[in-house]
Amino acid sequence: MQKPLLVTDFLDRAREHYGDHEAVVATTGDRYTYAELGERADGFAAALQDRGIEKGDRVAVLDPNTHYHLEAAYGAMQCGAVHTPLNYRLTTEDFAYILSDAGVDAVYADYEYAEKIEAVRDEVPTETFVTNDPAAVDGDWEGFDACLDGAGDYDRPEMSEDEVITINYTSGTTGDPKGVMRTHRTETLHAYIVTIHQDIADDDVYLWTLPMFHVNGWGHIFAVTGMGAKHVCTRGVDAASIFDTVVAEDVSYLCGAPTVLNRLIDHYRDGDPQTAGDNDVRIATAGSAPPEATIRTVEDEFGWYLSHVYGATETGPLVTTSDARRLFDDDDPDRFAVKKRQGLGYLGTEVRVVDEGGEEVPRDDETIGEVVVRGNQVMEGYWNQPEATERAFSERIEGYYHTGDLATVNENGLISIQDRKKDIIVTGGENVSSIELEDTLFEHPAVGDAAVIPAPSDEWGEEPKAFVVPTNGDVANPGVTPEELISFTRERLAGFKALKQVTFVESLPTTATGKVQKYELRSQEWEDEERMVGEG
Repeated sequence: MQKPLLVTDFLDRAREHYGDHEAVVATTGDRYTYAELGERADGFAAALQDRGIEKGDRVAVLDPNTHYHLEAAYGAMQCGAVHTPLNYRLTTEDFAYILSDAGVDAVYADYEYAEKIEAVRDEVPTETFVTNDPAAVDGDWEGFDACLDGAGDYDRPEMSEDEVITINYTSGTTGDPKGVMRTHRTETLHAYIVTIHQDIADDDVYLWTLPMFHVNGWGHIFAVTGMGAKHVCTRGVDAASIFDTVVAEDVSYLCGAPTVLNRLIDHYRDGDPQTAGDNDVRIATAGSAPPEATIRTVEDEFGWYLSHVYGATETGPLVTTSDARRLFDDDDPDRFAVKKRQGLGYLGTEVRVVDEGGEEVPRDDETIGEVVVRGNQVMEGYWNQPEATERAFSERIEGYYHTGDLATVNENGLISIQDRKKDIIVTGGENVSSIELEDTLFEHPAVGDAAVIPAPSDEWGEEPKAFVVPTNGDVANPGVTPEELISFTRERLAGFKALKQVTFVESLPTTATGKVQKYELRSQEWEDEERMVGEG
């Protein structure tokens, strides 16, 4: 027997079995049961259809992590429309590009960000504009709640699991964003394996510190909903409010990039807040490998259980986990060496590390190759970009998505990312991992955050340079000198791997999900050079 895999099944299941149970704690202080969440999603679906939205039309959602995002997403998908979440940190020009590229027919935008859409509304094909507070927005915008009040019933069209239901745009740090097409099937199967590997259960209380727009919140808008767990919404990441909410709402699960973990650690050390309510807390992190010192603080001082996961927008995103508990004991200090690795492939996911010829590298944890992925959660392709899609699936080995990440593999098959292809530092003919250097720097108490990139070198072609955010936040008096940090790395690594330059900065450029945008640092460092790569 074959039953179509549809993303609408997740809310349907929650409504059927958990209708009277609390589904959402809103940023407004309101609380909604799953029955009420479903009614609001139905109302938005009807409102969209009243305004001419049909199956296959694109509906954009621009929202911080509020209940409106959940309602707009499910409302659109119940119409068979394609949910197109937008990164709220983008510029008006970015929004103009995405709305036009996707041919977006309707947009819901939170009142804080609607002005960025209003500025380009005459340049885009969008005809329906909805916000949660039209009084706070210039221009002709309809109110979300008013749309619900005036809506009747909606007709759910017949849908196929192979039809595109979401388009997630990549960050576009090296060019225009690309629309990653995801079908009902890819979203559903990704949510299934996330539910398993992240241990999501119906009594979980999930805190939305991860942007919902980012690959549909790593699939958590589906997984948390489908299991009947509770969503606790936010309007941004603030360390103090995270700890306060974890305690007040008995949060049991949240996600956060290493930069978010650093903010939490800084606040914890400054104020010694309570770190848990009645529930044990677990946290998933991804983006870049968290240093062992960070994991140690989160687990030993916060008392939270940390799992390190890995993936890309194109892969669902999640494809690996370090949560291989048969390979370490919970009280074993050696567990940190396992947890900082990207780890093992998720169920049904084939993760390989291959050389230039497409052959798997040996499991010696030294030989570097590119991570390629095949699985049911991998994207259908890039929206209107067949050539880019072809390249992504065929560069080294046919039929696998090529991540661009370089990694080694150990004897147990756990991968460890060494760098992005474009971030590997080639100095004097030797390959240097910026991640290894960053991990070393994090062991120094004066280093709060750091990013290492290749800098131009007359002698070596390029050489490692670190941008360091001091722990004390004082760039003028960081508590350590560049020379001391350079010596610190030389004492712990092979000589050719040691830092050659250090610059102290107040902050690092990051994406909305906390990923450091090294491309910006490289552009700044190489602006006087003819090419952004050395001849090392």
